[in-house]
Amino acid sequence: MTVVLNFQTNHGRPLDLTVRDCVVAGWTGRDKSALDHHIEELAALGIPGPSHVPLYYRAAAGVVTQAYRVQVLGGESSGEVEPVLISADDGLWLTVGSDHTDRKVEAYSIPVSKQMCPKVLARDAWKLDEVIDRLDELTLEARVMIDGAEVVYQTGTLAMIRPLMELVDGYGGLPSGTVMLCGTVPVTGGIRPADRFAMRLSDPRTATAIDHAYDIETLPVVN
Repeated sequence: MTVVLNFQTNHGRPLDLTVRDCVVAGWTGRDKSALDHHIEELAALGIPGPSHVPLYYRAAAGVVTQAYRVQVLGGESSGEVEPVLISADDGLWLTVGSDHTDRKVEAYSIPVSKQMCPKVLARDAWKLDEVIDRLDELTLEARVMIDGAEVVYQTGTLAMIRPLMELVDGYGGLPSGTVMLCGTVPVTGGIRPADRFAMRLSDPRTATAIDHAYDIETLPVVN
């Protein structure tokens, strides 16, 4: 199964990508204390820690989307803002995405949880080579809508995540058609569901950003 994504690039031309593989890099915190904090956040939800770090989870290409609205089953899922690498025929591109995950399922199987929810990507992308010298300066932010109020959910820089090319090398490279979600930054106020998830990847040196947001429709669980 394949999915076709359409990006507007910083070169002013479109990039159409047929996604054949989706990889979710987990436990990618560069700082041990920050990684331990994330493990503690998940442990509070009953989610076990990793056998080693980082880990690479596979998800079906069909879960990758650029939608502005997604449907999830039950009210126990949440998004995670992440840098996302896109491997195309002309090299690697960078965008922002959300590793939306079912936390109830994650408590008994992280790999299964990765398959349960969509992986939402933005519709803009930057050529990786053009920002690779300042990746650590790039910032990630997520804002969520909960009970009608927008709150800051996550903030951080890519300096908090293992170097992206280190993640690529650890996986053995990214063939063309592969999307890799590269890990997240800490949550403010604890992991929790929301009605809307807005994410941003910013380059402070150029004052540019990639934005995307999606609404979350919760489907009922019927026994």
